[in-house]
Amino acid sequence: MKKIFILTGEPSGDKLASKVIRRFKILNPNVEYLSVGGEHLKALGIQSLYDLKEVTYLGFTKVLLNIFNIKKKINYTANKIIEYKPDILFSVDSPDFTLRVAEKVKKINPNIKTIHFVAPQVWIWREYRVRKLKFFLDHLLLLFPFEKKYFDKENIKTTFTGHPLLENNINSRIDISQIIKNHKKIISIFPGSRKSEIDILLPILTDFIKLMNKKYDDFFYVFHSTSDFNKSIQDKLIKEGFKNCGSISNEKIKSEVLKSSSFAVTKSGTISLEICNAKVPSIIIYKMGFLNFLIVKILVKVKYANIINIAADEEIIPELLQSNCNSKNIFTFVDNFFNDTRSMQNQVDKSQKILKNFKTNQSSDIAASVLTDNL
Repeated sequence: MKKIFILTGEPSGDKLASKVIRRFKILNPNVEYLSVGGEHLKALGIQSLYDLKEVTYLGFTKVLLNIFNIKKKINYTANKIIEYKPDILFSVDSPDFTLRVAEKVKKINPNIKTIHFVAPQVWIWREYRVRKLKFFLDHLLLLFPFEKKYFDKENIKTTFTGHPLLENNINSRIDISQIIKNHKKIISIFPGSRKSEIDILLPILTDFIKLMNKKYDDFFYVFHSTSDFNKSIQDKLIKEGFKNCGSISNEKIKSEVLKSSSFAVTKSGTISLEICNAKVPSIIIYKMGFLNFLIVKILVKVKYANIINIAADEEIIPELLQSNCNSKNIFTFVDNFFNDTRSMQNQVDKSQKILKNFKTNQSSDIAASVLTDNL
């Protein structure tokens, strides 16, 4: 029986991998799997070597403080993959972890095909990494068409798939009336999927809601979380005494809530593409430690944090980063938007034009076909 090892490093990669593997399983029913994954791959019946939280780190200082644990985990994971002897190592995102593992695996067993999904963002920083990839990657799957030129010059085999999270899947509607009562308008809030993000952003977001509640009484705030942090967020909301807040982790419910939202406040990341795809206006927030911010500011080559803004070379979606990321600023921006519906619609219209370049509506099929061809 053919075997595939799926290697992810954080929840967003786990989600992307599951979309591809779900389609791949239909095309190839007789394949065995093992992974480093999370709840989405687990839902497909795929076992993980260990809990994904063990390798999910954020920020340079966090990595430095855990450098020996990370190296130990890279070696352990590579050895387990070699022991498993898969036909394909399918690594997804989190390049500082997954590609280091893939490189070690390829050196020890060159016969294992290495396919990586979500190219390292060399167009933002560290372009020198491209030269190394050709020595241990057999195929690279690209989310965005503009990435191709960076890898063509090193003759790395690539395929543009588009983004799986932008596929127009037709799902049956889910009744969310029991979650959102009294016909209130929904504001979706995305505080992050890592503990370090949530620890920083959750207090800011709860203070923002307090400011909103002083002026508005017709909103219900829904925090979109993972199963790992759903209860802790819910406990925090209860502790704050909120009557118009909730936290959810079920993916189908989250999708329906997002589509029904009037607005979204989200941490910077992949989720912003899903929000734009749902045609929901939003603002981007993010905050990290001062030392991490200084390092990023020195190394990063782009003006914006969000991929929509980067692709447009324009701040279509407002970004509140670092010192600007505070409850008062978030409230001011959201309040202004709700008093200027034309600006909200303008943001949606502009983001749709950018998204067209990122869509194939066959992303999972294309990625699954590349895996099939290499099996």
